[in-house]
Amino acid sequence: MSAQLPACQLLERYYGQAAQLWPIAPPEDPWLIDRSKAMVSDNVSLRGLWEGRDKAAVSPFDVPFVQQAGQVVLFWPKAHQLGIWWLEWLCRMLPENTPVDVVGEHQGGIKRVPKILSGLGMRCDKLDNARRCSLFATRTVAIENPDSAWQRFEALSLTLMSHPGVFGHGKVDEGTQLLLHAVETALEPLPPKALKVLDMGCGDGILSAWLAARGHEVTAVDVSAFAVEACRRTLAANHLSGQVLESDVYSALEGQRFDLIVSNPPFHQEREISYGPSARLIEEAPNHLTGKGQLVLVANAFLPYPGLLERTFGSFETLADNRRFRVYRAKPEDSSKTSVQASKKRR
Repeated sequence: MSAQLPACQLLERYYGQAAQLWPIAPPEDPWLIDRSKAMVSDNVSLRGLWEGRDKAAVSPFDVPFVQQAGQVVLFWPKAHQLGIWWLEWLCRMLPENTPVDVVGEHQGGIKRVPKILSGLGMRCDKLDNARRCSLFATRTVAIENPDSAWQRFEALSLTLMSHPGVFGHGKVDEGTQLLLHAVETALEPLPPKALKVLDMGCGDGILSAWLAARGHEVTAVDVSAFAVEACRRTLAANHLSGQVLESDVYSALEGQRFDLIVSNPPFHQEREISYGPSARLIEEAPNHLTGKGQLVLVANAFLPYPGLLERTFGSFETLADNRRFRVYRAKPEDSSKTSVQASKKRR
Protein backbone atom coordinates (compact mmCIF):
# COMPACT_ATOMS: atom_id res chain seq x y z
CA MET A 1 0.00 0.00 0.00
CA SER A 2 1.32 3.42 -0.98
CA ALA A 3 0.48 6.81 0.47
CA GLN A 4 -2.22 8.83 -1.29
CA LEU A 5 -1.88 12.36 0.06
CA PRO A 6 1.17 14.52 -0.79
CA ALA A 7 2.32 14.99 2.81
CA CYS A 8 2.03 11.26 3.46
CA GLN A 9 3.87 10.51 0.21
CA LEU A 10 6.74 12.64 1.51
CA LEU A 11 6.72 10.67 4.77
CA GLU A 12 6.74 7.39 2.83
CA ARG A 13 9.68 8.61 0.75
CA TYR A 14 11.64 9.67 3.85
CA TYR A 15 10.80 6.93 6.36
CA GLY A 16 10.12 4.04 3.98
CA GLN A 17 7.68 1.18 4.45
CA ALA A 18 9.21 0.28 7.81
CA ALA A 19 7.94 3.53 9.35
CA GLN A 20 6.46 3.36 12.84
CA LEU A 21 4.76 6.72 13.36
CA TRP A 22 2.71 8.48 16.00
CA PRO A 23 0.83 11.13 13.95
CA ILE A 24 -0.63 14.25 15.55
CA ALA A 25 -3.64 15.90 13.83
CA PRO A 26 -3.29 13.55 10.84
CA PRO A 27 -5.35 13.43 7.64
CA GLU A 28 -7.13 10.32 6.40
CA ASP A 29 -4.69 8.16 4.45
CA PRO A 30 -4.71 4.32 4.54
CA TRP A 31 -0.91 4.17 4.34
CA LEU A 32 -0.61 6.43 7.37
CA ILE A 33 -3.09 4.36 9.37
CA ASP A 34 -1.16 1.23 8.47
CA ARG A 35 2.19 2.75 9.50
CA SER A 36 0.88 4.30 12.75
CA LYS A 37 1.33 2.95 16.24
CA ALA A 38 -1.28 5.40 17.59
CA MET A 39 -2.63 8.90 16.86
CA VAL A 40 -3.92 12.11 18.44
CA SER A 41 -6.69 14.13 16.80
CA ASP A 42 -9.49 16.48 17.75
CA ASN A 43 -11.63 14.83 15.03
CA VAL A 44 -13.81 12.02 16.42
CA SER A 45 -14.48 10.66 12.92
CA LEU A 46 -10.77 10.27 12.15
CA ARG A 47 -10.12 8.70 15.54
CA GLY A 48 -12.71 6.09 14.65
CA LEU A 49 -10.68 5.03 11.61
CA TRP A 50 -7.63 4.26 13.76
CA GLU A 51 -9.73 2.60 16.46
CA GLY A 52 -11.26 0.42 13.76
CA ARG A 53 -7.76 -0.97 13.22
CA ASP A 54 -7.29 -1.55 16.97
CA LYS A 55 -4.88 1.36 17.29
CA ALA A 56 -4.89 3.88 20.13
CA ALA A 57 -6.59 7.15 19.14
CA VAL A 58 -7.13 9.96 21.63
CA SER A 59 -8.30 13.55 21.84
CA PRO A 60 -5.83 16.21 23.05
CA PHE A 61 -8.26 16.79 25.93
CA ASP A 62 -8.24 13.19 27.14
CA VAL A 63 -6.79 12.73 30.61
CA PRO A 64 -4.64 11.19 31.79
CA PHE A 65 -2.43 11.53 28.73
CA VAL A 66 -0.33 8.48 27.88
CA GLN A 67 2.65 8.79 25.54
CA GLN A 68 2.67 6.21 22.76
CA ALA A 69 5.49 4.58 20.80
CA GLY A 70 6.60 5.72 17.36
CA GLN A 71 8.11 8.79 15.72
CA VAL A 72 5.99 11.85 16.56
CA VAL A 73 4.83 13.59 13.36
CA LEU A 74 2.74 16.74 13.52
CA PHE A 75 0.70 17.49 10.40
CA TRP A 76 0.73 21.25 10.05
CA PRO A 77 -2.83 22.69 9.86
CA LYS A 78 -3.92 25.53 7.61
CA ALA A 79 -4.58 27.72 10.69
CA HIS A 80 -1.07 28.54 11.86
CA GLN A 81 -2.33 29.58 15.34
CA LEU A 82 -3.65 26.05 15.71
CA GLY A 83 -0.26 24.71 14.59
CA ILE A 84 1.43 26.77 17.30
CA TRP A 85 -1.04 25.37 19.84
CA TRP A 86 -0.19 21.79 18.80
CA LEU A 87 3.55 22.50 19.16
CA GLU A 88 3.04 23.97 22.63
CA TRP A 89 0.75 21.08 23.55
CA LEU A 90 3.44 18.57 22.54
CA CYS A 91 5.98 20.46 24.63
CA ARG A 92 3.65 20.30 27.65
CA MET A 93 2.73 16.64 27.18
CA LEU A 94 6.06 15.06 26.19
CA PRO A 95 9.41 14.97 27.99
CA GLU A 96 11.84 17.72 27.10
CA ASN A 97 14.05 16.95 24.06
CA THR A 98 11.57 14.46 22.53
CA PRO A 99 12.07 14.31 18.72
CA VAL A 100 9.14 15.77 16.78
CA ASP A 101 8.86 16.00 13.01
CA VAL A 102 6.54 18.51 11.31
CA VAL A 103 5.16 17.92 7.81
CA GLY A 104 2.82 19.88 5.59
CA GLU A 105 2.04 21.26 2.16
CA HIS A 106 3.63 24.47 0.95
CA GLN A 107 0.24 26.01 0.18
CA GLY A 108 -0.84 25.11 3.71
CA GLY A 109 1.79 27.29 5.38
CA ILE A 110 4.52 24.77 6.23
CA LYS A 111 7.17 27.24 5.04
CA ARG A 112 6.39 29.40 8.08
CA VAL A 113 7.33 26.61 10.48
CA PRO A 114 11.07 27.40 10.83
CA LYS A 115 10.28 30.94 11.96
CA ILE A 116 7.56 29.69 14.32
CA LEU A 117 9.88 27.08 15.84
CA SER A 118 12.55 29.73 16.35
CA GLY A 119 10.02 31.94 18.14
CA LEU A 120 9.23 29.07 20.52
CA GLY A 121 12.92 28.43 21.20
CA MET A 122 12.82 25.11 19.34
CA ARG A 123 15.48 23.87 16.93
CA CYS A 124 14.68 23.29 13.26
CA ASP A 125 16.35 21.00 10.73
CA LYS A 126 14.98 20.44 7.24
CA LEU A 127 14.77 16.73 6.48
CA ASP A 128 13.17 16.52 3.05
CA ASN A 129 11.19 18.34 0.40
CA ALA A 130 8.98 16.78 -2.29
CA ARG A 131 5.43 16.76 -3.67
CA ARG A 132 5.20 20.48 -2.80
CA CYS A 133 5.60 19.53 0.84
CA SER A 134 8.36 19.93 3.41
CA LEU A 135 9.42 17.88 6.42
CA PHE A 136 11.20 19.47 9.40
CA ALA A 137 12.70 18.00 12.55
CA THR A 138 12.61 19.63 15.96
CA ARG A 139 12.64 18.67 19.65
CA THR A 140 10.35 19.58 22.50
CA VAL A 141 11.39 22.23 24.99
CA ALA A 142 10.21 22.98 28.51
CA ILE A 143 7.08 25.16 28.46
CA GLU A 144 5.62 26.11 31.82
CA ASN A 145 2.95 28.48 30.54
CA PRO A 146 -0.65 27.18 30.75
CA ASP A 147 -2.79 26.86 27.63
CA SER A 148 -3.29 30.52 26.68
CA ALA A 149 -4.93 29.92 23.29
CA TRP A 150 -8.48 30.27 24.62
CA GLN A 151 -10.12 33.53 23.62
CA ARG A 152 -12.98 35.10 25.53
CA PHE A 153 -15.20 37.69 23.82
CA GLU A 154 -18.66 39.21 24.08
CA ALA A 155 -21.37 39.01 21.42
CA LEU A 156 -25.16 39.20 21.39
CA SER A 157 -25.24 39.71 25.17
CA LEU A 158 -23.35 36.43 25.65
CA THR A 159 -19.82 35.53 26.70
CA LEU A 160 -18.22 33.23 24.13
CA MET A 161 -15.15 31.03 24.48
CA SER A 162 -13.18 30.16 21.36
CA HIS A 163 -10.04 28.29 20.38
CA PRO A 164 -7.88 28.13 17.24
CA GLY A 165 -9.36 25.51 14.94
CA VAL A 166 -12.96 26.30 15.90
CA PHE A 167 -15.14 27.71 13.11
CA GLY A 168 -15.35 31.51 13.23
CA HIS A 169 -12.66 31.66 15.92
CA GLY A 170 -13.01 34.85 17.92
CA LYS A 171 -16.05 36.29 16.12
CA VAL A 172 -19.67 35.63 15.17
CA ASP A 173 -19.78 35.16 11.41
CA GLU A 174 -22.37 36.76 9.15
CA GLY A 175 -24.14 33.48 8.36
CA THR A 176 -24.66 32.66 12.03
CA GLN A 177 -26.11 36.10 12.71
CA LEU A 178 -28.56 35.67 9.83
CA LEU A 179 -29.48 32.21 11.15
CA LEU A 180 -30.16 33.51 14.66
CA HIS A 181 -32.47 36.22 13.36
CA ALA A 182 -34.32 33.69 11.20
CA VAL A 183 -34.66 31.19 14.07
CA GLU A 184 -36.07 33.90 16.32
CA THR A 185 -38.64 34.77 13.65
CA ALA A 186 -39.45 31.09 13.03
CA LEU A 187 -40.04 30.40 16.75
CA GLU A 188 -42.27 33.43 17.38
CA PRO A 189 -45.52 31.80 16.16
CA LEU A 190 -44.92 28.73 18.33
CA PRO A 191 -46.32 28.38 21.86
CA PRO A 192 -43.86 29.74 24.47
CA LYS A 193 -42.64 26.38 25.69
CA ALA A 194 -39.24 24.75 25.99
CA LEU A 195 -38.23 22.92 22.84
CA LYS A 196 -35.83 20.03 22.58
CA VAL A 197 -33.13 21.51 20.32
CA LEU A 198 -30.11 20.04 18.55
CA ASP A 199 -27.24 22.36 17.60
CA MET A 200 -25.46 20.39 14.86
CA GLY A 201 -21.84 21.51 14.42
CA CYS A 202 -21.91 23.69 17.52
CA GLY A 203 -18.57 25.48 17.06
CA ASP A 204 -17.96 27.87 19.95
CA GLY A 205 -21.52 27.38 21.19
CA ILE A 206 -23.13 30.67 20.13
CA LEU A 207 -26.33 28.97 18.91
CA SER A 208 -26.48 26.65 21.92
CA ALA A 209 -26.03 29.47 24.42
CA TRP A 210 -28.54 31.72 22.62
CA LEU A 211 -31.19 28.97 22.65
CA ALA A 212 -30.43 27.80 26.20
CA ALA A 213 -30.74 31.39 27.44
CA ARG A 214 -34.30 31.34 26.06
CA GLY A 215 -35.17 28.28 28.12
CA HIS A 216 -34.82 25.55 25.52
CA GLU A 217 -33.35 22.11 26.24
CA VAL A 218 -30.16 22.06 24.18
CA THR A 219 -28.02 19.21 22.89
CA ALA A 220 -24.91 20.34 21.00
CA VAL A 221 -22.64 18.14 18.90
CA ASP A 222 -19.52 18.63 16.83
CA VAL A 223 -16.95 16.37 15.20
CA SER A 224 -14.15 18.48 16.70
CA ALA A 225 -13.00 18.18 20.31
CA PHE A 226 -11.90 21.83 20.16
CA ALA A 227 -15.47 22.88 19.34
CA VAL A 228 -16.99 20.59 21.99
CA GLU A 229 -14.70 22.02 24.66
CA ALA A 230 -15.39 25.58 23.46
CA CYS A 231 -19.15 25.04 23.59
CA ARG A 232 -18.94 23.59 27.10
CA ARG A 233 -16.90 26.60 28.24
CA THR A 234 -19.34 29.03 26.58
CA LEU A 235 -22.33 27.47 28.34
CA ALA A 236 -20.48 27.51 31.67
CA ALA A 237 -19.39 31.14 31.20
CA ASN A 238 -23.06 32.13 30.80
CA HIS A 239 -24.29 29.88 33.66
CA LEU A 240 -26.33 27.83 31.19
CA SER A 241 -26.83 24.09 30.90
CA GLY A 242 -26.84 21.76 27.94
CA GLN A 243 -25.54 18.40 26.76
CA VAL A 244 -22.43 18.70 24.56
CA LEU A 245 -21.09 15.64 22.74
CA GLU A 246 -18.46 14.65 20.21
CA SER A 247 -20.37 13.24 17.26
CA ASP A 248 -19.80 12.56 13.56
CA VAL A 249 -23.09 14.16 12.47
CA TYR A 250 -25.75 11.99 14.22
CA SER A 251 -23.45 9.13 15.31
CA ALA A 252 -23.83 9.86 19.04
CA LEU A 253 -27.59 10.51 18.84
CA GLU A 254 -29.11 7.15 18.00
CA GLY A 255 -32.83 7.09 18.80
CA GLN A 256 -33.00 10.75 19.83
CA ARG A 257 -35.52 13.15 18.27
CA PHE A 258 -35.73 16.92 18.47
CA ASP A 259 -38.29 19.67 17.95
CA LEU A 260 -35.68 21.81 16.23
CA ILE A 261 -32.35 21.10 14.55
CA VAL A 262 -30.25 24.19 13.80
CA SER A 263 -26.95 24.25 11.97
CA ASN A 264 -24.37 26.36 10.21
CA PRO A 265 -22.77 23.32 8.61
CA PRO A 266 -19.14 23.43 7.41
CA PHE A 267 -18.29 22.53 3.85
CA HIS A 268 -14.50 22.69 4.10
CA GLN A 269 -12.06 20.06 5.36
CA GLU A 270 -8.76 21.90 5.53
CA ARG A 271 -8.61 23.35 1.96
CA GLU A 272 -10.92 20.81 0.33
CA ILE A 273 -14.64 21.34 -0.25
CA SER A 274 -16.70 18.47 1.15
CA TYR A 275 -20.49 18.24 1.18
CA GLY A 276 -20.56 14.79 2.81
CA PRO A 277 -21.36 15.81 6.43
CA SER A 278 -23.88 18.44 5.29
CA ALA A 279 -25.61 15.89 3.05
CA ARG A 280 -25.89 13.48 5.99
CA LEU A 281 -27.20 16.30 8.18
CA ILE A 282 -30.06 16.88 5.74
CA GLU A 283 -30.76 13.32 4.59
CA GLU A 284 -30.86 11.84 8.11
CA ALA A 285 -32.69 14.76 9.73
CA PRO A 286 -36.21 13.23 9.36
CA ASN A 287 -35.05 10.32 11.54
CA HIS A 288 -34.16 12.77 14.32
CA LEU A 289 -37.08 15.20 14.17
CA THR A 290 -40.37 14.94 16.02
CA GLY A 291 -43.56 14.90 13.95
CA LYS A 292 -43.84 18.69 14.02
CA GLY A 293 -40.11 19.32 14.21
CA GLN A 294 -38.14 21.48 11.84
CA LEU A 295 -34.64 21.72 10.40
CA VAL A 296 -33.27 25.25 10.05
CA LEU A 297 -29.83 25.74 8.52
CA VAL A 298 -27.78 28.54 7.00
CA ALA A 299 -25.48 28.10 4.01
CA ASN A 300 -23.56 30.10 1.44
CA ALA A 301 -25.96 30.96 -1.36
CA PHE A 302 -23.96 29.01 -3.96
CA LEU A 303 -24.06 25.67 -2.12
CA PRO A 304 -26.29 22.93 -3.61
CA TYR A 305 -28.47 22.34 -0.57
CA PRO A 306 -31.89 23.17 -2.11
CA GLY A 307 -31.74 19.97 -4.16
CA LEU A 308 -30.90 17.89 -1.09
CA LEU A 309 -33.71 19.48 0.91
CA GLU A 310 -36.18 18.93 -1.94
CA ARG A 311 -35.25 15.26 -2.29
CA THR A 312 -35.32 14.61 1.46
CA PHE A 313 -38.35 16.62 2.59
CA GLY A 314 -40.32 17.10 -0.63
CA SER A 315 -40.33 20.87 -0.10
CA PHE A 316 -38.63 23.60 1.92
CA GLU A 317 -38.77 27.35 2.37
CA THR A 318 -36.19 30.11 2.44
CA LEU A 319 -36.48 32.12 5.64
CA ALA A 320 -33.76 34.66 4.86
CA ASP A 321 -31.51 35.58 1.93
CA ASN A 322 -28.94 38.39 1.95
CA ARG A 323 -27.42 37.22 -1.37
CA ARG A 324 -24.35 35.81 0.38
CA PHE A 325 -26.15 33.46 2.77
CA ARG A 326 -29.54 31.77 2.81
CA VAL A 327 -31.46 30.28 5.71
CA TYR A 328 -33.57 27.24 4.81
CA ARG A 329 -36.33 25.53 6.77
CA ALA A 330 -37.77 22.06 6.15
CA LYS A 331 -40.25 19.91 8.08
CA PRO A 332 -40.96 16.17 8.13
CA GLU A 333 -44.67 16.96 7.68
CA ASP A 334 -43.80 18.42 4.28
CA SER A 335 -42.24 15.07 3.37
CA SER A 336 -45.31 13.12 4.56
CA LYS A 337 -47.66 15.42 2.66
CA THR A 338 -45.66 14.89 -0.49
CA SER A 339 -45.84 11.12 0.00
CA VAL A 340 -49.64 11.23 0.50
CA GLN A 341 -50.12 13.39 -2.58
CA ALA A 342 -47.97 11.05 -4.64
CA SER A 343 -49.98 8.07 -3.35
CA LYS A 344 -53.27 9.71 -4.35
CA LYS A 345 -51.93 10.44 -7.84
CA ARG A 346 -50.96 6.80 -8.30
CA ARG A 347 -54.52 5.78 -7.48
